[in-house]
Amino acid sequence: MAVVQELIRKEDNGTISFGNYELTQKTKLSDFEVNGDIYKVKTFAEITKLERNDMFVYESVPGTAVFELNADGNGMEFSVEGVQDAQITLELEAESEYTVELDGENTGKMTTNLGGKLTIGVELESGKQVHVKVVR
Repeated sequence: MAVVQELIRKEDNGTISFGNYELTQKTKLSDFEVNGDIYKVKTFAEITKLERNDMFVYESVPGTAVFELNADGNGMEFSVEGVQDAQITLELEAESEYTVELDGENTGKMTTNLGGKLTIGVELESGKQVHVKVVR
């Protein structure tokens, strides 16, 4: 199993990785700067949440570890790991249609709500990462 022991880190390719679902108590890290943006992560076994510049980006229930998160104006891409299936909520463009792929398999199109939130279910197994790609 892989988790992000330091709670959040910048990868060599400019993406970020965050989250530690092995923690039994909620742990937070604030004021983590990457390319001028300030990130805050809250993570433990029950939930993992990421904010950028005080705005919601990612939340999973239960907690997960996220690797190489890349978010741009067209969507979001990352790999996720956890010990059980997770409900993941992402902040994207409001009232927009996105194609969702899990491990390269197209699961269909989904539309964000008025607030720009998109929720997907991801089947997770201990020690295995699932690649998630959400594209407008």
